[in-house]
Amino acid sequence: MSKLSRRKFLFTAAAATTGTLLAHGCSTGPTNSAKTASSPAATTPAANINPADAPEVNTAKLGFIALTDSAPLIVAQEKGLFAKYGMTDVKVEKQASWPVTRDNLEIGSGGGGIDGAHILTPMPYLMTLGQTKTKQPVPMYILARLNTNGQAISLGNTYKELKVGLDSTPLKEAFAKAKAEGKELKAAITLPGGTHDMWMRYWLAAGGIIPDEDLSVIPVPPPQMVANMKTGNMEAFCVGEPWNAQLVNQGAGYTAFVTGELWKDHPEKAFAMRSDWVDKNPKAAKALTMAVQEAQQWCDKPENKEEMCQIISQSKWFKVPAKDIIERSKGNIDYGDGRTQQNSPLLMKFWADNASYPYKSHDLWFLTENIRWGYIPADTNTKELVDKVNREDIWKEAAKTIGVAAAQIPTSSSRGVETFFDGVKFDPEKPEEYLTNLKIKKV
Repeated sequence: MSKLSRRKFLFTAAAATTGTLLAHGCSTGPTNSAKTASSPAATTPAANINPADAPEVNTAKLGFIALTDSAPLIVAQEKGLFAKYGMTDVKVEKQASWPVTRDNLEIGSGGGGIDGAHILTPMPYLMTLGQTKTKQPVPMYILARLNTNGQAISLGNTYKELKVGLDSTPLKEAFAKAKAEGKELKAAITLPGGTHDMWMRYWLAAGGIIPDEDLSVIPVPPPQMVANMKTGNMEAFCVGEPWNAQLVNQGAGYTAFVTGELWKDHPEKAFAMRSDWVDKNPKAAKALTMAVQEAQQWCDKPENKEEMCQIISQSKWFKVPAKDIIERSKGNIDYGDGRTQQNSPLLMKFWADNASYPYKSHDLWFLTENIRWGYIPADTNTKELVDKVNREDIWKEAAKTIGVAAAQIPTSSSRGVETFFDGVKFDPEKPEEYLTNLKIKKV
């Protein structure tokens, strides 16, 4: 098979697989690569649950994508934390892509799908607005943030000599030259309007590169990123770990930067559920949130990092060598171009520095950026939407119940003014001003 044919095959196969999965996700039941046993052997004794606080149901189906930031859901299952809080029959099921996650949330567990998921933070908002397979709104709630930091933008070896890092400017001329020679340029992200799409577009635009004009921005499932980069199908990709580290370990590209360099301690994934499920089972939703919070605390302890990576690397979860996960989980970054950093403060955080708290100001930024790139209408009432989807109240109730110190529970829905690597500031009190001042945008 020629190189060109193989490149075409990789993308065609990916598209066909995703298309099949999407179709099945809305017809014959869930499309999952793996399922876990419903009742794992608990390693944590059952909590003393007041009968008045007992969950309305003890079962729930949750989805995850093979990314390190799904660890809290997996650890909560493996360590028996769901069972500890009365949720004794939780299933945590692998999803093939973010569109599959979305479609399985749309049909719900009653239709063979799922009730909640490890999810890109903007997705519950997009679904609530009706960006679903059937184009019908599926109201969602965000119950917790799962992590901050922990993603990266990686480039093919072709661009190593340009020493491209946080400044994407050198790529503008390189892309223009390649395009003039007839090369089709692609930058891969995991879902239009998702977090990785936002990081990629922000970075390109900051260097004067216009997404969708100077190069195509295309969705590719996370596990397929490395294979496509190895065959030259893309110039860059933005995804969570362990796929950036795996690219470096296989010598197929390098990390331009980790996303914490773009925006320190930026919000990333969320734990979200269908709002109808939560409204019907509020105590069960709180119990799930408590289990996730305790798992986040466990995952953030340095002494647990090795075990966390050994757990999630297993075939039933990621099916990825633990060596591709562990170092960046500890903050040790090999960029793949000669740069290395030990004990980076920009490592993935699950609990530290309020990483778990779902700040409404962060959700507002994601919505503002989705308006910037034309994914949602400019007249969207973003504040009203955030108040509808973000359930920080459930997070607070859960945290208090598991004994989180009052000093660790934020008293404000806003983390305040955020500053990006290029000096741009986002004031959640003035999102319109932020949007107006951006030079490259679609609105």
